[in-house]
Amino acid sequence: MDSFGRQPHLKAKRKASVGDICPPPLLPLTKADIKPGSENERVGAVRDSMLQNHLILKPELGRTRRRCTKLPGSAYVYGLSLRGTDGGVPEAIGHWQVMIPSAPKEKEKPKNFVTMNYKGIKSGLTTAMEHYLYRQAHEIRIQDQDYKRFPKDPPRLPDAMTYGIPNRPSTPILDLLQHRFKDLWVQEQLNAQLVHEQSKKLRKKRHGKAYDTFAVTLRRHQIPAKLDPLWHLPRFGKTAAHLDTFPTRGDRVNAFKAQGEEAPARLGELAQGIYTHL
Repeated sequence: MDSFGRQPHLKAKRKASVGDICPPPLLPLTKADIKPGSENERVGAVRDSMLQNHLILKPELGRTRRRCTKLPGSAYVYGLSLRGTDGGVPEAIGHWQVMIPSAPKEKEKPKNFVTMNYKGIKSGLTTAMEHYLYRQAHEIRIQDQDYKRFPKDPPRLPDAMTYGIPNRPSTPILDLLQHRFKDLWVQEQLNAQLVHEQSKKLRKKRHGKAYDTFAVTLRRHQIPAKLDPLWHLPRFGKTAAHLDTFPTRGDRVNAFKAQGEEAPARLGELAQGIYTHL
């Protein structure tokens, strides 16, 4: 039976039903409904399950898309139906069933362990068992205003107060017509490029060498060592040196400096031996 065929004209006058005004959705497509040259014509093995998958089914020209699901019959009632619980319209008109309000149950207040522990310590209790027995005998509950999130009498707010985030001020139409935002953006980009070029010029240039990182600089830096004075006997502390083989102070410094430079190439614990290489 063609689901799109028109019903024969009835002689008896009848009222338009919901099905005439809002036709039901199309049922899932089957192999019998496929005609040669249609959109869903397939070559090879064809199963009804292939035509009930909305990912495989192609839309038909001039028709609404199929739901690919089988709907219940016309006798099916959608929604929740309560049978036998009420008498319908006559019962509603004759007797109105009013729900009896139930008294709200008083919520048990939590215990105030802070106050009970404080009073237990004041009483001279020290062990956990003594505190437990004290809390069983002297139970204290938290008051309503202590654990409620909102107070009973909140502060009164002004009548002219506006809640929420204020609106953003309107953009001047003159700035939009003059493309002022574009000019400001271009100027910011030019300034950023100028700062970048200036920072490049300030960098230290080394031709043919790699730049030193901050870690390399810290590794090469030598922390100056604190030179402690040599230990000597207290009785010779104030006695000046009686022998000085160097003519001047500068000759003495130059001699020790030369000895320190030649120390890696000489033998001995004091680096005063022969040279290790010629």
